Amino acid sequence: MSGSVRALAAAVLAVAGLSGISGCASPDAPREPRTTGTVLTVTRVSPVDAKLSWHGKAPGAAGRIVEFATEPRGPWTILTYAPLSQTTYRHPDLIPETHFSYRVRPYYGPASRPVDVALPKGAFTKAEQQEEHTWAPPRTIRRAGVRTSPARGPAATPTDLRAKIMHANGIRFTWTDHAEGERGYLLEDRPRGDDSFRPVAVLDPDINSFGLITLPNEKRASYRVRPVTYGERSNIARLTTGERPAGRG
Repeated sequence: MSGSVRALAAAVLAVAGLSGISGCASPDAPREPRTTGTVLTVTRVSPVDAKLSWHGKAPGAAGRIVEFATEPRGPWTILTYAPLSQTTYRHPDLIPETHFSYRVRPYYGPASRPVDVALPKGAFTKAEQQEEHTWAPPRTIRRAGVRTSPARGPAATPTDLRAKIMHANGIRFTWTDHAEGERGYLLEDRPRGDDSFRPVAVLDPDINSFGLITLPNEKRASYRVRPVTYGERSNIARLTTGERPAGRG
């Protein structure tokens, strides 16, 4: 299945491979430096490839986001949602002779109870790819009488997560949103045989219905959702790319 097809059902924020999710242009640019003890460095491993490394603690965080900008004050774009165990990130094929700034921030939010899904056998056919999948776009289903709490606390844990199989490669998820002030929602999965959950879609705040077009390795998987807020950022690390190497681009 092509990435473009999966993007059909993905959120506005695009998926950048299964190592993380990208695409969120973050307009906020703190006026004064703020650090959390996380120290970030960036090195040029080729004229147009960068490697980021960081260390430091983020107690209670679910993971970290890695962001970049080409202007000193942003806008900032999220490159990946990294697990806490991840301490490096390679940013390849950069624009030549351009200034890049990077920062890392922890993200927080309680995850829902997971649901297990076993899809029927069958590939994502051309006929299915041409369908409109009107069930898939992220949306908000209004529900009266639902109590909400700040997104970082346990009372904001999503409840009633349900997975409805729409076809052999499509699942519609719905849940009850209890979060206030969240910056968005993450849909995470753990394919059978994997050790940990990973983000597979980033959704806007207040979304509680979303359809995922699955990958071949997701025929059997566990899914969960979490509201997210962001913590304070690391120092900003900068580099300037060189000339484009011969034979690239």
